[in-house]
Amino acid sequence: MAIYEDEEIAKGFDWHVTKRLAGYMRPHRRNLIVALVGMFLSAGGNIAGPPLIGFAIEEGIRKNDPSTIGVGVGAYLIMQGLGLFGFRIQLNNMATAGQRIIQAMRDELFVHLQYLSVSFYTSYETGRIISRVINDVNVLREAITFAVVGSLRESLVLGGIVISMLVINVPLTLVALGALLLLGVIANTWRIHARKAYIQVTEANARVNAELSEAFNAVRVTQAFDRQEYNYNRFASTFNQRVKDSNLQAALVAGLFFPSIELVGGVATGALISIGGTLVLRQDLSVFTLVTFVLYIDQFFFPIRMLAQRYNLFQAVMASGEKIFDLMDRKYDIEDAPDAISLPVIEGHVRFEGVNFSYKDGEPVLKNINLDVPAGYTVAFVGHTGAGKTTMVKLIMRFYDVKSGKLTIDNYDVNKVTQISLRSQMGVVLQETHLFAGTVMDNIRYGRLNATDEEVIDAAKAVGAHDFIMRLEDGYHTEIREGGTLLSAGQRQLLAFARALLADPRILILDEATSNIDTQTEKIIQAALSKLLKGRTSFVIAHRLSTITAADMIVVMDHGEIIECGTHEELLKRKGVYHKLYTMT
Repeated sequence: MAIYEDEEIAKGFDWHVTKRLAGYMRPHRRNLIVALVGMFLSAGGNIAGPPLIGFAIEEGIRKNDPSTIGVGVGAYLIMQGLGLFGFRIQLNNMATAGQRIIQAMRDELFVHLQYLSVSFYTSYETGRIISRVINDVNVLREAITFAVVGSLRESLVLGGIVISMLVINVPLTLVALGALLLLGVIANTWRIHARKAYIQVTEANARVNAELSEAFNAVRVTQAFDRQEYNYNRFASTFNQRVKDSNLQAALVAGLFFPSIELVGGVATGALISIGGTLVLRQDLSVFTLVTFVLYIDQFFFPIRMLAQRYNLFQAVMASGEKIFDLMDRKYDIEDAPDAISLPVIEGHVRFEGVNFSYKDGEPVLKNINLDVPAGYTVAFVGHTGAGKTTMVKLIMRFYDVKSGKLTIDNYDVNKVTQISLRSQMGVVLQETHLFAGTVMDNIRYGRLNATDEEVIDAAKAVGAHDFIMRLEDGYHTEIREGGTLLSAGQRQLLAFARALLADPRILILDEATSNIDTQTEKIIQAALSKLLKGRTSFVIAHRLSTITAADMIVVMDHGEIIECGTHEELLKRKGVYHKLYTMT
């Protein structure tokens, strides 16, 4: 079983990532500006409140008039209400901008991933792709919605409080700043340990996600070999245990840091009251100053706590942004040439001329392939596993580019035509049929989205799928679960045949499409194939040689080379490799 290995999770400030993220915020400048206005209102309400209370209490004592204190409290509540109103404006606008930005980013990422070459998906795990699109994008949403303007607000409040305190009384401010210096030491120590704890939590969660994905995808194998207990022990004692341990460690770090802030805040408040109270009794300090400072100290540590909490989030934003943009910047392995032309309607004449290909340098898969397939021919590729059969059809579909030599269709070099004009004239049925969540009708229509219901039904009838479809609960409108788990392998393949044929391709590729089909279903398909393949060029890969005896051309491959070529009868007369393969079946 594969173990999910991710990149380093936390990292420092990255200007490139920040600049790219700012580009996504540019279309939402209006929301950002309104949010900044709300931020200033919120910060102003918090900063202006304590002096109002201090002034009201001092005036109330001086005039011996309780109503003065009531007026001060009322003014304080108004300022707090103004601050809350500004905070709401800030959150609403940043939430709106954040959701729109994330939608745009996720859309862009999804489109880009759809067009990345097949080779990308052979080297990049599905779990990691999903993690980028879901988890990492959500990290950016949290940052945009709450952290960006929120951190500016906390910094503004903290700076405003310090300036106000300095204006009112410098000595008492120095007492408060002494506490701030102590907090700086605590925060720096916490930052180091929190970073390590955060990395461990994120890595542990990533491993659990990968393990769950693999376990659920392989549930049939698990049950077939009765390995539920083994999987449980592996999951519980290894992966889930790591999640628990890492989260407990993170909780321990947080449990030490935040109470430390409260302790320092309490000590600072106590020291301020002790020193300030003595000065007030000695009439060396006004009641206004003492009350204002006490209230300010109470507010002083909240923005510090918030900024400390957001430290990890900003680290995660840098890491997540880097991963997302790494995906977005992935180049397409297969790209249309600048002067690529649109392939006209083809007849299907395919020619390999001295074609060589390798997936990795120094490991050739196809060697000097020369093959001329007239339009309308049915060609069968046979040979042992690894002979290069599937690679041949992948080159025809241009999932990979020819390394050397030339591959043409109707004398058009496939490397010089647009991919969409090439693949739009091809149909493919693979060994592992994929059905989408939706109705039977939807799955067949996937081959040609503008097809009418009648055309869908005609395609199903042509491949012999109509009868079993009509036996389903709702016929063509029966809902199919993702992957078609409620259908037999043969039924899924019949739907795949109908889907491919509805597209009316000029070139049809069947990649071991009958390997998972029972004998009865195979007879149904064989009866339809003679009609379905007529008039179109077809390439068939089959381990069951009995299914390709009527092919116009049988190509025998071995270690990336064509070693025999001819009809079924011709190859049997030669008594070569094909004869041995056929008589062994």
